[in-house]
Amino acid sequence: MEAEAGRQRALLRQVLGWRVAAAVAWSVLLLPVCTAAFVVLSGFDPFHPVRWISNAFNDLYTSYVIFCILLMSVVILVISIFNVEFYAVVPSIPCSRLALIGKIIHPQQVIHSVVHAVMGMLVAWCAAVMTKGKFQFLAVPCMPAESLDDAVSQMCLNEHHLFFLLSGAFMGYSYSLLYLINNMNYLPFPVIQQYKYLRFRRSLPLLVKHTCVESLYFVRNFCVAYYFFGYIPKVWISTTMDLRIDSKLHPLDTLTGLLDLSLFYHAWLCGVFLLITWYIAWLLFKIYATETHHFPVQPTFAEETDQCLPKILNSSPPLIIKFLALQDLTLLSQYSPVRRQEVFSLSQPGGHPHNWTAISRECLSLLNDLTQRLIAQQEAAAANGRAKQPAGELKVSPQTPGALVTEDMSFQSQRSNIAPRASMSSLVKSSLMPLKTSPGSDVGSPFSSPALNCKMGILDVNSPWHGSVQSPQVTRRGPKLWTSGSDLQMNGSRHESFPLLSAAGVGSEAVQPRVIYTWLQNKQQQIKNFLSKRVLIMYFFSKHPEASIQAVFSDAQMHIWALEGLSHLVAASFTEDQFGVVQTTLPAILNTLLTLQEVVDRHFKLPHVSSKPPRISGSLVDTSYKTLRFALRASLKTALYRITTVFGEHLNAVQVSTEHKKRLQQFLEYKE
Repeated sequence: MEAEAGRQRALLRQVLGWRVAAAVAWSVLLLPVCTAAFVVLSGFDPFHPVRWISNAFNDLYTSYVIFCILLMSVVILVISIFNVEFYAVVPSIPCSRLALIGKIIHPQQVIHSVVHAVMGMLVAWCAAVMTKGKFQFLAVPCMPAESLDDAVSQMCLNEHHLFFLLSGAFMGYSYSLLYLINNMNYLPFPVIQQYKYLRFRRSLPLLVKHTCVESLYFVRNFCVAYYFFGYIPKVWISTTMDLRIDSKLHPLDTLTGLLDLSLFYHAWLCGVFLLITWYIAWLLFKIYATETHHFPVQPTFAEETDQCLPKILNSSPPLIIKFLALQDLTLLSQYSPVRRQEVFSLSQPGGHPHNWTAISRECLSLLNDLTQRLIAQQEAAAANGRAKQPAGELKVSPQTPGALVTEDMSFQSQRSNIAPRASMSSLVKSSLMPLKTSPGSDVGSPFSSPALNCKMGILDVNSPWHGSVQSPQVTRRGPKLWTSGSDLQMNGSRHESFPLLSAAGVGSEAVQPRVIYTWLQNKQQQIKNFLSKRVLIMYFFSKHPEASIQAVFSDAQMHIWALEGLSHLVAASFTEDQFGVVQTTLPAILNTLLTLQEVVDRHFKLPHVSSKPPRISGSLVDTSYKTLRFALRASLKTALYRITTVFGEHLNAVQVSTEHKKRLQQFLEYKE
């Protein structure tokens, strides 16, 4: 295990190391350009343009500007380290407000926020020094006194400099908070491959616009915070450093002080300088990290065996390596006939299609895992969060203390025999084994495991914030958040019921613990019912339906690449597969794709799922993960059409089930 972990780390350093170094190098090289623009704009003087430009260029060669550039380079290095440590190829989507609060107060996020606040203060200090004038120093001589007794020179606190420092810390913390909330650590892989320079040039105008607007909001929020709490740091700094507060100047924690346009402009410009340097480092890291990587299909030397595409796909490498491998598989299946021949080739000696077997097995495994996950999510949504029949339904007969009798068992057995399984058809059940939750877990409850509920996509459609209630009848007909025991009997429970124990098999010693367990279950249910009626509790515990759906498809990019790579290879095998290695797995591939097609169609037919993708406006922060399910649906249908178009009527000879043949016929006739 240690040797395998060491090889994985070495592979990660080999693939990602030079990308990180190149991103940091370019971020540092672009820093003097950003600094020069800041120095020019900070001395903006439209009435004396010649003096403004000459002073700005003279300041660029001063020692304090050069020192600030060196200090900013260290800041960029620290920010880049945090970008590398916190990146993710699968976004983390909190399904409730409580989960989001838990992410904010997580120790790693607290460290991230504190470090960014300190780095923001350093950037603000550099901006104050380069701005000069009244912002340059923290301690300045006090205003000249009127009387001779007070003529002794004393140092006073420069509140403008303090305002700059605190605004930098506030902007750094706000950046860290938005970094978490907006999933800025998510690395979206581009659909269309472009050169790195073109990607950066295309994003640069959007980056400048985004930073200008965001800095405006940050300065506004900081001014409000400083108006209410600015007196606290001002008094603490002046007391600690033994500095006086000049009473002849207007304090900045008042409306008169905050209405200073010069102060607002320079604070906004400082925010733009901070954000644009940090966003450039973040953008360059995303561009370099998501660049395609070429994995050899067959090793040239024995040392390259662990770096081959089939080996990486069938191992457990870091997720970014797995994503890059699947991306490379998609590209080679579309644009590289030579590498496709390596996939279809046979091993020597032996004549076994090891490459194709490894690649197809991993792709089918990914698609089967997604199918099982969707089945579990649909079953949980159909059950509407109803757990198994609680132990409170079991009663002990007073005549026979050792026997346990279940109420209305005959009615429940009739219901279970008559009621169909609404979650999935027999076709899907025969193809895949559905996932099951633990018998004792309260699936769908706000007090259950958030990871289980979020990953299974359980939705609280009864939440007060989901939809709008038009009439009391709608409220009475709506599904319940938690189901009582009587409701479970009327609707039937799909989980296993408690076994009936006879009087001969159960003595009074066994009944006593069961009675205590029943009492505890009843109390737990009463507490849940009590808390479910409290609006404030439900505000934090209720799960957002859209977020739950997005969490189910959070890693769908892998499955999209698996679909595209597998379908392109199958389509190319019609003319390029000389040994017929693909034909042996064609029935399994078609069964997997058609089963997944049925499951995805059922998912989009659920009442709480939107069938149309939301309109995403152009923004610097990528939100494509919110529409991955729509991209998956389109890729799945395209993959099936790609195969049926190439093979045509030859697919009638493939051994598939009757229902799958009907589906294939619809694709062959272009009716799907």
